[in-house]
Amino acid sequence: MTAQPSEYHRRVAAQKRTSIIEAASKLFLDSGYDGTSLARIAEAAGVSKATLFKQFTTKAALFEAIVTEYWQVDDEEAPVPEPGNLRAGLETIGRRYAALLTQPGMAALFRIVIAEVPRFPELGETQFKLGKMPYFESVRRYLAAENTAGTASLDDAEMAATQFLGMISNYVFWPRMLLPHWEPDDSAIASAIDQAVLTMLARYEAPGIHDA
Repeated sequence: MTAQPSEYHRRVAAQKRTSIIEAASKLFLDSGYDGTSLARIAEAAGVSKATLFKQFTTKAALFEAIVTEYWQVDDEEAPVPEPGNLRAGLETIGRRYAALLTQPGMAALFRIVIAEVPRFPELGETQFKLGKMPYFESVRRYLAAENTAGTASLDDAEMAATQFLGMISNYVFWPRMLLPHWEPDDSAIASAIDQAVLTMLARYEAPGIHDA
């Protein structure tokens, strides 16, 4: 019978995984995806090649882990808002999305993909399928639920999600791709979220919702 790993060993493994992901992200950005070997990543992370290969058998698997790590949202700590109050739900989603996009490393992840996708289109597909789309789908489902609850009036939840997330990302994130020092402060980000919410309410809030 195989013994289960102890809490200590699980914690050490998680720490090594974090070190590997951080080292790989930096090397992919500095040297390119093609120019970075797994052996070099292991050296930079301070782990053995055997340890790295135990967790990630290929460079593609490691990149998938990087994407998943950056886009991961803990459903228990940050569940999708319950429908019933469109303003509050949009405010919550907007703040979380801004925090997700401005976390350390997210801009670097996009730069890696943009730089390498002409030669490695699978990187773009990984970023889209494992990162952006699962998050986008959670917002689409939320807006559809608000529509079902009668608090929103929309025919296309997918388009509505695109509009809302786009209004936020176009201010807090995309300028970073061309302006490395783009760092709007908290009040500016909060204002951008508020304006996006107000625009969504003006367009999609069900008529008469505040009349009762």
